[in-house]
Amino acid sequence: MSGPFEFPNFDPVALQLGPFAIRWYALAFIGGLIAGWGYILYLLRRDPKVMTSEDVSDFFTWAILGVVLGGRLGYVTFYMPGFYFSNPLHIVRVWDGGMSFHGGLIGVVVAIVAFSYRRRLPLLGVADLLACATPIGLFLGRIANFVNGELYGRTTDVPWAVVFPGGGQIGRHPSQLYEALLEGLFLFIILFGLARFTGARYRAGLLTGLFLVGYGASRTFVEMFREPDAHLGFLFAGTTMGQLLSAPLWIAGIFFVVRAVMRPVQTA
Repeated sequence: MSGPFEFPNFDPVALQLGPFAIRWYALAFIGGLIAGWGYILYLLRRDPKVMTSEDVSDFFTWAILGVVLGGRLGYVTFYMPGFYFSNPLHIVRVWDGGMSFHGGLIGVVVAIVAFSYRRRLPLLGVADLLACATPIGLFLGRIANFVNGELYGRTTDVPWAVVFPGGGQIGRHPSQLYEALLEGLFLFIILFGLARFTGARYRAGLLTGLFLVGYGASRTFVEMFREPDAHLGFLFAGTTMGQLLSAPLWIAGIFFVVRAVMRPVQTA
């Protein structure tokens, strides 16, 4: 194997339906939602059945709103507040790009809390199911980032380096693929094994906590290879915005894990 490799000339449009063009990121978003919905239904074939199939279907409307609104407002607040506060009409221009996972996570948390309260469902039980399904969307989303040639890594001379459009004529880490493997595939396998072959789902909040710790660890690690946002650069002590925003996830995740382990197992 030798590099760097020239970035493949992907068509930014994944599917053309007459005048409608579906881009890769939109396809990943739709695919992640459908796959996540089906996966949660699969998990609910076994106890504890914390929600019905109807609840799952209804919740995804709430989840979509949480991801889109939270992701957009998170990007506006965390990454480019000066620009968007000076140009508020650009906030709604989601088709121009600009979404934050951490903001989307906050939006989904709000959706879970509101939906669980409205349907009188066990909050942490619902959160555990969503935690198990989220890596599917993360995997597809990071693959879409790679296809779009965005959010690429720092310069490197590793054999698998890639020359990305807009990244200069120099090899860079394909950090999108690192994230797809760690945040997506690896985290999915761990949570699947625990949910399917252990009694983890009877310890409400355990899978949620492990997801938060796993995502926080993966994002913090990969940020060491990912090019910081040009308008932000490196922040406190050489950290990036992604690392700083992941720190609260570590703390919250450890809290949920310890809480779940210390509390008695709920078998009903």
